[in-house]
Amino acid sequence: MFRSLRRALCTAAAALLLPLGVGLGLGLPATAHAAGAAAGSAGAGYWHTGGRQILGAAGRPVRIAGINWFGFETGNHVVHGLWSRDYKSMIDQMRTLGYNTIRLPYSDDIFKAGTMPDSIDFSGGKNADLQGLNSLQVMDRIVAYAGHDGLKVILDRHRPDSGGQSALWYTSAVPESTWISDLKALATRYRGQDTVIGIDLHNEPHDPACWGCGDPSTDWRLAAERAGNAVLSVNPDLLIFVEGVQTYNGVSGWWGGNLMGVGQYPVRLDVADRVVYSAHDYATSVAQQSWFTDPAFPANMPGVWDKYWGYVFKQDIAPVWVGEFGTTLQSAVDQKWLSALVSYLRPTSAYGADAFQWTFWSWNPDSGDTGGILKDDWQTVDTVKDGYLAGIKAPGFPASGGDDGGGGGGGGGTTPACSAVYAVSSDWGSGFNAQVTVTNTGTTALKSWKVTWTWSGSQKVTNMWNATYTQSGSSVTATNADHNGSIPAGGSTSFGFGGAPGGGSAPSVSCSAA
Repeated sequence: MFRSLRRALCTAAAALLLPLGVGLGLGLPATAHAAGAAAGSAGAGYWHTGGRQILGAAGRPVRIAGINWFGFETGNHVVHGLWSRDYKSMIDQMRTLGYNTIRLPYSDDIFKAGTMPDSIDFSGGKNADLQGLNSLQVMDRIVAYAGHDGLKVILDRHRPDSGGQSALWYTSAVPESTWISDLKALATRYRGQDTVIGIDLHNEPHDPACWGCGDPSTDWRLAAERAGNAVLSVNPDLLIFVEGVQTYNGVSGWWGGNLMGVGQYPVRLDVADRVVYSAHDYATSVAQQSWFTDPAFPANMPGVWDKYWGYVFKQDIAPVWVGEFGTTLQSAVDQKWLSALVSYLRPTSAYGADAFQWTFWSWNPDSGDTGGILKDDWQTVDTVKDGYLAGIKAPGFPASGGDDGGGGGGGGGTTPACSAVYAVSSDWGSGFNAQVTVTNTGTTALKSWKVTWTWSGSQKVTNMWNATYTQSGSSVTATNADHNGSIPAGGSTSFGFGGAPGGGSAPSVSCSAA
């Protein structure tokens, strides 16, 4: 009712269920987060809930600050953009930009025999290790590489088939039994792979789906209990993400965005501390809602969010994850909406992980009514859109899924140390973009870092992401953002910036750490 179709449908096919194996030959970069992070690190191991927070295996709070990368749910049966880039470079860029989690939508079509992924470019060595793989095997590679980069993954059952979204969790062609068996298959497939922290059971239930009405054919809360318990029966370590509905007691909102029934009718699972409630929220580029024309807008929005889903967090009932929110940012209303929502979700600098969880829609530029963090070339970052999210980004997690292959810091001391590498990613004469990679070369974790350089010409920084900066003449000092100051021994992070004019040579850079 309130949504236009925003996932571009292409063509193709996906896959037979095969066990997730080792030895994937990922060709992991030296800049991946150190996989030998201490077991007590925030985010290490499997996660559980405690009140309104999500906790790592050691009981330390974590914050999901992620991105949606869609495509497995479409006729391509694989994440989009692989027709332009290597999947590893995309995941590396997500990490560089400060996203720590990937939500991967899929449809049940990927479980069908004979279905293969479509529109993957293998030229020039791109995606070479994906050749001949079915969709589930490609998903394995993405999960494994994300884990080595220190990112977590949430699997999202987005649609019963690639033809489109469904109001209920089942259709005549894909019954509830298939939905549950496929969820169990995924849970079994990634058992023991703690990169996959949980499953979003079904995307955007909407009318006639209800919450707490008691009709087993339409009561989404009861269906979520059946599916959640089925998942936990084969993989009890996973989080179960449960979206809202559209209408509760006659009050309607966004598809999947109405959690008003949770207070009276919570989801009950056989394994304690596994439920995370999820809401979706959008701006006028997706559809109009009454609150956008309220004379009090945007000051009215915290009250709207409190009513629909925020109370679940504020009353310490359970964690709340805003699994989708996005906009083209083309209207002033949408700009005010996003600014207000980011503030409502709680800045990491003020609240740490005691905050709302989130994954932005979307990484992909081919989302018709929101656009993405990437522009249409699948390379350039929309720095304005990404910039809105800077204050709610959060630290990454320890790498998982293999040996770190690191060589240690040498010398055996504990003095913080770092190095920096400056690389121009594009230059069009009148301007340029560059990326600086900061690596912890010591043997102890960094708390903060600072990179300095001096240009030989008249270049000026025009904008910067994932760091703050000052410039005096030709000398620039860049300091870590709140979310990426901490770097484990052997790990790395990056920041980027735009500058003008182009045509200059790369300067020497120095790095200092604390």
